[in-house]
Amino acid sequence: MAASEGDALQVELVAADRTVWSGQATMVIARTVEGDVGVLRDHAPLLSLLTDAVVEISAEEGDVVVAAVDGGFLSVANNRVSILSERAILATDIDVSAAQSELEEARASDGDDAESRIRRAEARIRAAEHA
Repeated sequence: MAASEGDALQVELVAADRTVWSGQATMVIARTVEGDVGVLRDHAPLLSLLTDAVVEISAEEGDVVVAAVDGGFLSVANNRVSILSERAILATDIDVSAAQSELEEARASDGDDAESRIRRAEARIRAAEHA
């Protein structure tokens, strides 16, 4: 059963270059640097740093929107949830074979950014598998 508009969260998932998803939702789950956070209606105000991970949005229509984010911020206030990330991609848009190739390349690399590239590729793979 869908929630009425007065019972829903207004959610915005925004990447640096575009709005990835926007709409009404009943719940949002995101991974912050302090652990997983579930947000329902009337959640206390919150501002937290996101890790490279999967975000789940339970859309009002009953669909679950899954996305991979490359870190960023989660803001919750007055039943509005903003997820802001340099890069965010919906699970349905992820090329799993490309993400697996990126993961293999990052694991073979000893560069300073290898660990963050591994986390980002793993997040994209998890998001695609979850969808």
